[in-house]
Amino acid sequence: MQWRRRHCCSIKMTWSIKRSLFRMHMIGLLFLALLFTIFLSCKDWRPSQPGVRENAVAYTMHGLHPVKEHAEGNQSSLPSLWRESLVSSKPPMNFSSHQSEVAVQRISGMEASLSTNKTNGNTLHREMGVGEQLAPNPYRYLLNEPYKCQDSSPFLILLIAVEPEHVEARNAIRQTWGNESMFMGVGFVRLFLMGRKSSPVGQLQSSIVEESFQHHDIIQQDFMDTYYNLTIKTLMGMNWVAEYCPHTRYVMKTDSDMFVNTEYLIQKLLKPELSPKHNYFTGYLMRGYAPNRNKDSKWYMPPELYSSERYPIFCSGTGYVFSGDMAGKIYQASLSIRRLHLEDVYVGICLSKLHIDPVPPPNEFLFNHWRVSYSSCKYSHLITSHQFQPSELIKYWNHLQSNKHNACINMAKEKSSKLHHRRMEWERIQR
Repeated sequence: MQWRRRHCCSIKMTWSIKRSLFRMHMIGLLFLALLFTIFLSCKDWRPSQPGVRENAVAYTMHGLHPVKEHAEGNQSSLPSLWRESLVSSKPPMNFSSHQSEVAVQRISGMEASLSTNKTNGNTLHREMGVGEQLAPNPYRYLLNEPYKCQDSSPFLILLIAVEPEHVEARNAIRQTWGNESMFMGVGFVRLFLMGRKSSPVGQLQSSIVEESFQHHDIIQQDFMDTYYNLTIKTLMGMNWVAEYCPHTRYVMKTDSDMFVNTEYLIQKLLKPELSPKHNYFTGYLMRGYAPNRNKDSKWYMPPELYSSERYPIFCSGTGYVFSGDMAGKIYQASLSIRRLHLEDVYVGICLSKLHIDPVPPPNEFLFNHWRVSYSSCKYSHLITSHQFQPSELIKYWNHLQSNKHNACINMAKEKSSKLHHRRMEWERIQR
C-alpha cells in the first residue's frame, strides 16, 4: 500500500510537470506568433535594401522602398511601364478635392481620397481627353506671367512649388536664393507655382493677387492645392516654360522649404560659358525603389494605378535640374500617362517613356533631400538642403554670403581654435 501511494504521487507529479511544460510551450508559441505579427506589420515601411539613408526615405522618398536589384537604366522596365502607365479606357483615379485631403487624414491613406474624389467635379477627370490622351491645359490660369521672357531668354528658371498661404516662405526665398538681382548677367527668373486653397474670390486669394501685382512671380491655376495634386502643379510649371519661355537654357524645380545655393548651381554645375546641354536631367538619383503597398500610408500606391514591382530611375522631387528643351518633352509625354500623385516618381516615368535617363551629378553630395548640418564650408559646396524654416533660411543664407570667399578657411580656424582651448583646459585640469 505504501508503495502504491508513492507510485500514485509520482504519477501525479509527472502529470503536473507535463502540464507545466505544456503551458510553457504554448506561451512560447504565442510569444513567437506575436513577434511574427509585429514583424509583418513593420515590413511595409522597413527599407528592403541595406545602405539607404534612413532620413532619405522619410523626407523625400514618400515612403518608397528600395528593392534589392538595381535598375541599370530606365529602358529595362519600359514594356511594363507602357502597359501600366498609359491611360486606360477606365477613368483615372484622382486627387483633386479638399474633401479627399480631409478623408485621408481621417481614414486610411489614398484609398479614402480616391473614393471621395469620385463625386467631386474639380478632379483629374477633367484632364481626360479623347482616346488615350489627357486634355492639355485642363485648368485655367488665375494668375499668370506670360511676358516674363518677352525681352530675353533667361539662363535659368526656378520653378518653386509652394502652398498659397506660405507667404513667409516666398518672402524669404525672394530675399535669399531666389533673389533675381544676384545674377543679372546670366538671366535668372523665379516663379512660384500654386493651386488654390479657397474660393477664387476669398480673402486668401485676394492677398495672393496683391502679392502677384507687387512681385510678378506667381503662377496659379484653378485646381485645389493639395499634396495629391503636386504632380499637376509641377506639370503646370513645365507647360508654362514650354509655352512662354521655350528658349531658356535650364530649369530647376524645387520646394519652398529648401536651401538652394543658386550661385554654385549656376557657376559650378551649369556653367554659363559652356554650350547648353540638351536632353539633360539631374538631381539626387533614386534607383530601384518599390511602390508602397501599405494602405495606411500617406504614400500608398495602389496596384491598380501602378502594378510594377519597382519604379524607374527618378530624381528626388526636393530639387532637380533639367535643360530647357525637356520641359515641353516631359509635358507632352505626360499627356499619355495616367496621373500619379507622387510627383517625382511620375516625372521619372515620363523620362522613361522618352528613353532619357537622369544623369548623376558630378558630386553625390551636391543634391541633398535631407537636412545637412550647417557650416559655411559645406554649404558653399552643395546645391540643396532640405527642411528650412523661413527665418533659418535668411539666417544661414546671410552667413554664407558673408563667408563664402573664405568659408573653409574660417572653418579650419574655428576647429583649430576649439582644439587649442580644449588642450589649454586639459592642461589646467592636470596641474
